[in-house]
Amino acid sequence: MINPETNEALGSNEEGEICVRGGLVMKGYVGNEEATRNTIDAEGWLHTGDLGYYDEDGFFFITDRLKELIKYKGFQVSPTELEQILLTHPNVVDAAVIPVKNDMVGELPRAYVVKQAGSKVTEEELMKFVAGK
Repeated sequence: MINPETNEALGSNEEGEICVRGGLVMKGYVGNEEATRNTIDAEGWLHTGDLGYYDEDGFFFITDRLKELIKYKGFQVSPTELEQILLTHPNVVDAAVIPVKNDMVGELPRAYVVKQAGSKVTEEELMKFVAGK
C-alpha cells in the first residue's frame, strides 16, 4: 500500500494504492514499453490502480479506482463518490459517473441516472443536489 502522490509506504487501515510483486505477477505489456513503465516501477511493483487498505488481520479492502479519477481543473474527483451522493437522492435508483474530456478544464463528470418510477426529477435538480453536498 502506497500513497499515490508521494509513493510513501502506508500501514494498516491507511488508504492508498494497492501494489503487488512476485513470481506470478506479469512481466509487462508485450510490445508496449511505455505501458509497462507506467504500470511496473523500477523495483518490480505492479501498480494496480486500485485504492484500498488492509486491516490488522491482513485482509485487503478495495474502496475505489485511482485510474478512474476525473481530473477537473487540477483536482481529482472520484466517480464513486459522486455516484454515492446521487444514490442518496430519494428519486434516484441507480447512477454511474464517467469522465468526459473537456478542453477548458481537462475532464468533466457525466452521470447516467436511473430515476425512481414516475419521478419527474430534472438534470438541473440533480446537479444542484450534488453541488450542495
